[in-house]
Amino acid sequence: CQAQEQTLSQVKDSHESAMNVNEDTVPRRLGATNKVCLYFIIATLGVLLVFALATIMVLVVQRTAADPAMEGIKKPIRTGNTFEDYLSILQHVPDKGAAAYMRVSSAVNSSKLSLVEKGICEAMQCKSHELVIREQGLYLIFCHLNFHFPNCSKSPIDLKIELLVNGRVDRQTLSTLCASETCQDKTFKTLLQLHLTHLNVQDRVSVTLNHPEFLNDVSLPNENVLGLLRYS
Repeated sequence: CQAQEQTLSQVKDSHESAMNVNEDTVPRRLGATNKVCLYFIIATLGVLLVFALATIMVLVVQRTAADPAMEGIKKPIRTGNTFEDYLSILQHVPDKGAAAYMRVSSAVNSSKLSLVEKGICEAMQCKSHELVIREQGLYLIFCHLNFHFPNCSKSPIDLKIELLVNGRVDRQTLSTLCASETCQDKTFKTLLQLHLTHLNVQDRVSVTLNHPEFLNDVSLPNENVLGLLRYS
């Protein structure tokens, strides 16, 4: 009986010691697992941060990269004209006496616009379709036209303005009016063209349109203008 009691006591002690070992091991394992997860999260965030910084650096480099139009010159090459360009040119044109500011309208069966008598014509001759130079010099030619499209077109329309000197094209502008699904029944468009050139006595200046039928002679008749200013 004493031997059996000793055996039972030893089994009980070994069982209790095993339970104590398991109770101590579980927290340690959980703590190690939490540390691994924490390290993994930190590493992942670090990788994401590095990736984000690299992306930002690439975008900054692309934005600040040298523009081909700016290489070798102090100022960038500018394509086209803006309203500020037109305004600056007109403000710096001195008064040399010779000037014309004539309203134009579409002519029947002709692409060349006709001059309306109402307007300004000084030191030059203003004929029915042409401005004739009387004083040699450098002139600024400007043409401001308004267009009206009564019906919305499903296909693009090309508008071309040609400034003619002695019947030859000296300057031309092409603008495309693109159709869209949301276009309205009526469409309006304004085009402005400037040209600085040297003109001799008896030189003839006129303007033609490829679609004179779209010139707005109804809503804004006085805003269709062909003009000349002598610069020097």
